Amino acid sequence: MSCPFNHSAELNPAVLPLDWLLGTWQSDEPGEGSFPSITPFRYTETLHFSHVGQPVINFMFNAFHAESKKPLHRECGFIRLQPGTNRVAFIIAQNSGLVEIEEGELTGQQLTLHSTALARTSFAKQPYVQQISRHIQLKPGGRLEQTISMALEGQPLTQHLHITYRRTD
Repeated sequence: MSCPFNHSAELNPAVLPLDWLLGTWQSDEPGEGSFPSITPFRYTETLHFSHVGQPVINFMFNAFHAESKKPLHRECGFIRLQPGTNRVAFIIAQNSGLVEIEEGELTGQQLTLHSTALARTSFAKQPYVQQISRHIQLKPGGRLEQTISMALEGQPLTQHLHITYRRTD
């Protein structure tokens, strides 16, 4: 399933402040993943941000193990802005069976988000994720940087993923 950038639809003015995300981004070097309960790992990732003229940005994130190239984490969803504010929400479905809502602020070309709601399938693997925070920023030179932290049952909020991307289209 792909989410191509829709060149024929006009960008809805409601999401104009997020136009810097639009397009495809590829990790330029493997990202770093770690957490106290797992072995550290390296991964690559492709991000697709698109629109179809609605007041939302569509996204799909696909991560792969850096060495084996096996598929890892996948996320897809929507980004919404509260009209007239800098309040932003990510609505996310993950291939692990986790569904989340993250809310936060857009400041220039930087997003800071924290989970406000988490739901999971009845047969999800334990320990359960309790909290997620995400920081996305367009850096000088045009690189996109993403840092994700998470808390599990019995584990406080801890950095889990860090990666930098370059735009490929």
